[in-house]
Amino acid sequence: MIEETETIEEFLVRHSADVEEAVRKAAAAEIMPRFRRLAEHEVDQKSGPHDLVTDADRLAERYLTDTLGALLPGSLVVGEEAVHADPAVYEAIRGDAPVWIVDPVDGTRQFVHGDPGFCTLVALARGGVLLASWTYAPALDRLAVAVRGRGARLDGEPLRSGTPAPDRPLRVATSHPDFTTDRQKRALLGLWTDGVEPRPCGSAGLEYLAVARGELDATAFTWEAAWDHAAGVLLVEEAGGAHLTRAGEPFRVTGGNALPFTAARDAATARRVTGLLTASD
Repeated sequence: MIEETETIEEFLVRHSADVEEAVRKAAAAEIMPRFRRLAEHEVDQKSGPHDLVTDADRLAERYLTDTLGALLPGSLVVGEEAVHADPAVYEAIRGDAPVWIVDPVDGTRQFVHGDPGFCTLVALARGGVLLASWTYAPALDRLAVAVRGRGARLDGEPLRSGTPAPDRPLRVATSHPDFTTDRQKRALLGLWTDGVEPRPCGSAGLEYLAVARGELDATAFTWEAAWDHAAGVLLVEEAGGAHLTRAGEPFRVTGGNALPFTAARDAATARRVTGLLTASD
């Protein structure tokens, strides 16, 4: 629990491991017992057949909301499922209080189909500034942590995104066609060019991790929901990468970004990707 005179930075030094424990426990208690064991009544649609929610999403988010709120009194929680129930919850991201941004199961579609490519995402922000993030892939038992100004780590080892090899095409994960409008598809067409290998993305959180590890060169996403991007944007940044919108500005977790935007292994790659996206106008 934060002390009265303690800053958030000091809180993170003392309690980052407690947040990690909360994320792991949420997955162990509510997500993994349902992995490949979901009953039909535990899966629902939200906006359509490609937008799913499960009991694991709801219960893990509830667990994290209670635990993280208790760790940092006065903080608020903006979770994907809470916002689905009450869109006004999202406004907390734009306020002055510390905010936990939570996606309990990022990659719900993969989770429902028994694919291990899903993760739990937690980020801590204040005043629109991302301060720390946790990306946990429970089926793979991999945990990445980033703290602003202190770097990024995967399972305790430093992460460096590096620079793409100049003699091979850029590997870019893009918004999945199932989740893009015709206008957004046109915006992404600039990536279908020599020297680029675009492919549909899976779990956004795991794609960000792949960029931070240097396994993927960049992303190109057409939506800005904070729970999908907050953890990964900071992870890439702290691993040495960069993020840019089509307007040439860093991605803002508070919204209002010129879309699509990219997160890339280095600044030059981010500029190259946004240049291709802008050229498709």
